[in-house]
Amino acid sequence: MHGQHKKHGHAIRLASTNGLSREEWLALRQRGIGSSDAAVAIGLSPYKSALTLWLEKTARKAPDDLSEKESVLWGQILEPVLASVYQERTGYKVRRVNAVLQHAEHTFMLANLDREIVGLPEGPGVLEIKTSGYHSAPQWEEGIPISYQCQVLHQLAVTGHDWADVAVLIAGQDFRIYRVTRDDDKIADLIARERAFWDCVIEQRQPDPDGSADAARALGWLYPQDNGLVVDLSESTEFNRLFESLLEARTAKAEAEAEEDRLKQQIQNALGPATTAQFQRGKVSWRRAKDGQVPDLERLQADYPKLMQRYVKPLPGARRFTVSTARNPS
Repeated sequence: MHGQHKKHGHAIRLASTNGLSREEWLALRQRGIGSSDAAVAIGLSPYKSALTLWLEKTARKAPDDLSEKESVLWGQILEPVLASVYQERTGYKVRRVNAVLQHAEHTFMLANLDREIVGLPEGPGVLEIKTSGYHSAPQWEEGIPISYQCQVLHQLAVTGHDWADVAVLIAGQDFRIYRVTRDDDKIADLIARERAFWDCVIEQRQPDPDGSADAARALGWLYPQDNGLVVDLSESTEFNRLFESLLEARTAKAEAEAEEDRLKQQIQNALGPATTAQFQRGKVSWRRAKDGQVPDLERLQADYPKLMQRYVKPLPGARRFTVSTARNPS
């Protein structure tokens, strides 16, 4: 099967990306886990859940089109600029690969490199280029964010390279370079976790939701309507334990929120009319928001009902999750 594909180092050159349409690109991505999917597949992405990725990889849901998103557009515009800056800062030579690469053994692992670093005695390396906004800057203070570490380890796994550099431009003016050295133990763990996710795709077995906001959106997309039926789980040991755990978690949350409110109010009382309080580990502020204005819709409706009707639009309903307990459980 691989005989018809050229090799790129340790990897298989699955397809050229030159002149590739979006549809062709998406079809290729359906064949495996790309490097930008790696953190998502193993549950370490702060933005996307494994459940959403599973819906996409099983062709249940089309991936969101991010091509018009500002951060994506600027990332694409700045990529060649930052590649050039990296060359100037390091003296290293980089080149485009222009191909989707595939792991020679674990064929579900795919990678598309920003650039490859060449011409060094230690062998070729991967260059991953990032742009980060002002609000994301704190994520880089402790080094490379975990989701990007997964991405680069995935690329090292596919290519067989021993090292990678992550070049990031933060807030448009802070250019940094982080080195990642191949760690075969971490790569083996990553492959095992990705394999577990890909087995879910192959077997059409839905992964568990992870509690994230994205997983909640995925469940809402997957089950948008309820049918009025009752599912009796009262004899299920597993789901009764799950329900008990849910009740305990809700109680703990309510108690924690009540304690948070009590502590907050004590500090507010200490502040009095002051705006800010400084502590050893940080500060709090208690500011009055500016007065604003809102339209008086009730009066508008009363005075101009026909006009209001011209500006009414439908609002789709959403399923609400409520919890109630038996008063006299048997």
